[in-house]
Amino acid sequence: MGATSTEPVTIADLAAIVGDKSARRGEAGDAVNGVVPRMVVAPGNVGEAQQVMALAGRHGLAVAPRGAGTKIDWGNPPPALDLVVETRRLDRVVAHEAGDLVVIAEAGVTLDAVQETVGQAGQMLGIDSVHPGATLGGIVATNSTGPRRLRYGAVRDLLIGITVILPDGTVAKSGGKVVKNVAGYDLGKLFTGSFGTLGLIVETTFRLHAGPRAREVIVVDVNDAHAVGECLQALLNSPLVPSAVELEWARDSGRLLVLFEGIEAGCARQAESAAELARNFGPARIAGEVERDELLDSLARVPWTGDEAGIKIVTLPNDVPAILTAIEGGAQAAGISYRLTGHAATSVLLAAFSGPADAICRFVAEVRGRIEPIGAVVTIVQASLEVKRSIDIWGYAGAALPVMRRIKERFDPGRIMSPGRFVGGI
Repeated sequence: MGATSTEPVTIADLAAIVGDKSARRGEAGDAVNGVVPRMVVAPGNVGEAQQVMALAGRHGLAVAPRGAGTKIDWGNPPPALDLVVETRRLDRVVAHEAGDLVVIAEAGVTLDAVQETVGQAGQMLGIDSVHPGATLGGIVATNSTGPRRLRYGAVRDLLIGITVILPDGTVAKSGGKVVKNVAGYDLGKLFTGSFGTLGLIVETTFRLHAGPRAREVIVVDVNDAHAVGECLQALLNSPLVPSAVELEWARDSGRLLVLFEGIEAGCARQAESAAELARNFGPARIAGEVERDELLDSLARVPWTGDEAGIKIVTLPNDVPAILTAIEGGAQAAGISYRLTGHAATSVLLAAFSGPADAICRFVAEVRGRIEPIGAVVTIVQASLEVKRSIDIWGYAGAALPVMRRIKERFDPGRIMSPGRFVGGI
């Protein structure tokens, strides 16, 4: 990267690249964790995005990428924010290669739009709509997965190609539109979960799956954490192939929801076998059509709403009972209530809770103290600025942090991309 220019960048400079209607001053609604950007720009194609990023790099502007804004307040408050780069105009499905089970789409395309497009050919992208309206770029940047990760894999498993723009304006590509493509460095995996700290994602290529013809949901009532763990292990060690095993939990009781997808006969047989197996650990039933549809609509939603705080816990399947016990103990110690949902089979649990900032911080500290020794990671996903300024929202990063810092230095030596928002203040 060349020397940083001291000349201020103006709205007119951005408008000269993207047009008058796509460059403006930042407003309160553009704030990222309470920090209002000086300017907002929405490039309409890769060429415009490249020019915008080159301009930001030359002038050392602090940049935050934004898709639909569904997760814009995740992460730390930025110490500085000059420019929000929106991808809302990068909204084309470039190609749907149905015969190859591949879709190529720009970063500003919503997941819902992709599912509608590929669904016309009886196909689907195996990513859940956890945050309605979310764009592909935002889903990749935050590594946003849902219940069906168990069957179809995480975002980085489905992403087979990516185009990004680095902070100096360089356009970099990795992968392609064939599933078995191993040439070059895998930028897709590197940028997945990077939270906008390495560059701007402008195009993605995903592999698809055939859409299921039928779905069945098993509901298993469980009244203690030990039963949850036993039922979960029995399901995972059986010949059954569920698409998801979800947990709803509060105050030492809850239920497991087991989703099967495929052809009608196969779904029915697996559902019956799963219900019979699960009855060893609690009452189990196959949901009726109306209940099934209601459960499917809510299956992927995060538990927190409005001003509630939310945490994400990543662990191992064997440790799920210990996590449930730790959360209950932490809530009692802090004097707050909670609701928990999660992708039990892939060991990603989500808890929602409310209360004063000091109580929330005590709760998180208590839970971390109980479960970090067994290797679990607790991340604060949603919280007030008071909470975020009082406690490390990312938690223990271990040996990964030095490597992450070296990657950041390599890709963004000027530290202009989402500065300070990620783990360790990256």
